[in-house]
Amino acid sequence: MKAILLTIGDELLAGTTVNTNAAWLGAELTARGVAVVRIEAVGDDPEAICRALRRARAEAEVVIVCGGLGPTHDDRTREALADCLGRPLQLRPELLAQIEAHFKRRGRVMPERNRVQALVPEGFEPIPNPVGTAPGLWLEDEAGIVAVLPGVPHELQTLMREVVLPRLMQRPGRPAILHRTLITTGIGESDLQQRLAGVESLLDEHTRLAYLPGPYGVRLRLTVEAPTAEAARERLAALESFILERIGERFVGFDEETLEVVVGRLLRELGATVAVAESCTGGHLADCITGVSGASTYFRGGVVAYDNAVKVEVLGVDSEVLAREGAVSEIVAIQMAQGVRERLGAQVALSTTGIAGPTGGTPDKPVGTVWIGLADAHSAFARCYYLPDERRRFKQRATAAALDLLRLHLLQQKVTKTASEYG
Repeated sequence: MKAILLTIGDELLAGTTVNTNAAWLGAELTARGVAVVRIEAVGDDPEAICRALRRARAEAEVVIVCGGLGPTHDDRTREALADCLGRPLQLRPELLAQIEAHFKRRGRVMPERNRVQALVPEGFEPIPNPVGTAPGLWLEDEAGIVAVLPGVPHELQTLMREVVLPRLMQRPGRPAILHRTLITTGIGESDLQQRLAGVESLLDEHTRLAYLPGPYGVRLRLTVEAPTAEAARERLAALESFILERIGERFVGFDEETLEVVVGRLLRELGATVAVAESCTGGHLADCITGVSGASTYFRGGVVAYDNAVKVEVLGVDSEVLAREGAVSEIVAIQMAQGVRERLGAQVALSTTGIAGPTGGTPDKPVGTVWIGLADAHSAFARCYYLPDERRRFKQRATAAALDLLRLHLLQQKVTKTASEYG
């Protein structure tokens, strides 16, 4: 099944709005075996929309149009479709009632202009929008499928997940398609490829492996197509086994099992709590940990000790050591971790202290240097990392390194200690 995406809006062409809808739609369709052969951004010009729609329908079975369904004068998609396809707009009373109810639930009266959102081109099926006022539209005829969706991202995603994708997946003649994502960390794309030398023997047009690098690690996306679900599972299992055997401790988890999710699970299994002392990461480490539902059961809290005085006065870092060794040093990272652990009463603690840049580096401690400390009741140590990057990505990479250090430490404790012994 081939699909073409048409994203509508002058703001996309002017660069004032990033086309995140296109990226999300492409990923969701590709993950389900729908080949996205083109993504086209079109301005709010009815003639341009019509030309793009005709080209797309001639080239693909599925055309997904998003944007331009709002109530303002520059929302022209609805009218463009009606004129282009010769399907006059018709007022749908049931849609109008839904839009009016949407405003009423929010204690407002529907503006008259919103009536336009109850207009549907003849022959199109409206797709009710439970999270907004603009309904989607669905047309299925001899030329294929046209799905028209609002451009507001959370509305588009809701209608895609609840209606459009399930309908596409029910199309007859589709092969069995399975996906699996392996989460890795602490290893770059090139090193991963070296470890996976020989994997090409398992790959073909129906068995694919994609490397998806990011600041927290590289995700390996596995996609398998086969005539039957059983055959697809066998192929996927063979590919997955090959990869896991070679990436070893760099493997974090499957699919949505991110670093912070896995660390949280290990803390719960050990009955342990964690606290953090952050300098260079500026709270990003705590933000990641608390981004997991249920983190309150194991996260005690954190201190952002950006100023050296806070390191001394709040965390108990030795001022003489700080003056002699500098804030970005092994001993300071250790003392920060020990201090926050003692003060917040956690079983284990992490610390980060580094040079985010672009200024502040020295020949001995260049920009990108970061010390990460870890302390528990049995030991305290620190590791030095060199992660040169722009500031935001540096924070993300340092956070990933800290979580990975904790992950590996907890895995070791899980093997050697029971939960009560570790706590």
